[in-house]
Amino acid sequence: MSATVLAFAGVEPHFTPTVKAAPSASAAGNLRVGIVCNPKSHRNRGAAYAAGVPGAGRVMVAAPSTREALADTLSDFAKAGIDLLVIDGGDGTVRDVLSGAGNAWGRRWPTIVVIPSGKTNALAIDLGLPADWTLDDALVAARVGRTVTRRPLEIARTDAPGTPALRGFLMGAGGFVSATELAQRTHRVGAFNGVAVGLALGWTVVQTMFGSDSGAWRSGTPMTLTTPAGTVEAHPRYLLLASTMQRMPLGLKPFGPTREGLKLLDVDAPLRLMAAAVPAILAGRASGWLAKLGYHRRDMTGFRLDMDANFILDGEHFPGGALEVRQGPRLSFVVP
Repeated sequence: MSATVLAFAGVEPHFTPTVKAAPSASAAGNLRVGIVCNPKSHRNRGAAYAAGVPGAGRVMVAAPSTREALADTLSDFAKAGIDLLVIDGGDGTVRDVLSGAGNAWGRRWPTIVVIPSGKTNALAIDLGLPADWTLDDALVAARVGRTVTRRPLEIARTDAPGTPALRGFLMGAGGFVSATELAQRTHRVGAFNGVAVGLALGWTVVQTMFGSDSGAWRSGTPMTLTTPAGTVEAHPRYLLLASTMQRMPLGLKPFGPTREGLKLLDVDAPLRLMAAAVPAILAGRASGWLAKLGYHRRDMTGFRLDMDANFILDGEHFPGGALEVRQGPRLSFVVP
């Protein structure tokens, strides 16, 4: 993983810390709840949870500042036998928590609650969570069994055995790295959620359409992709995008029709007939001519990827190398 200190460590100095109410005893019922809160999330603005439910003693609250502390927190949650793992933050917080859990729960994870407090919240969009989704709302839904199943991407380093695997829901390489950097800049001017994604995508299209074939946006990133069948495909790619989500922000459908599983969009460089192909790709339309032009949609159980350039997982940069991308454990998420 990257730096030991978590992206959500501490509180931004310009925020006035507040206290979020812990779940009410009536909502929590007999559920054992473990909460990981990101005080730096856009909507939290420095807030931290009150520690526990008075008289219940069944709620554990943490805001760890390092990856080691996060791993210890999640190990404590596992030992306590929590029923619900609450992740209060954005996509990056979800990634850090799922990755930091390691094998704490083996194949029997607790049910997961996402409180969408971040800037993009793409997973919350996929799960159909409303913007005003609260912890008490989630607890009521959990008690009546409203859940859906998702499997995160799991990214392991074959060039560094023993390195903990990353878990997240949207991986990108090539042009997606530049697009994400732009999206993060749009946050500073007040564009969040699908709007930021749309602005980044639009700027990517403009830069690509009007740049030269030798420009950074069009020349592509050298990558070697190995399929489960052992086929090796080594050539520059304009973009590689992988996800296990079923719905994307703004209703975009880069992977085609809604479906389960690990989906891959793999675009050769340089791009061809972009003005015609990009609208078809984003609308999810299926057409044989797209593949002939180098726009490939695939369903895979996993793949190997070798590249020197960085990749993005749920908004954060990670170094390239020899990577194995596969589906992670089956997780149950609470939904309305």
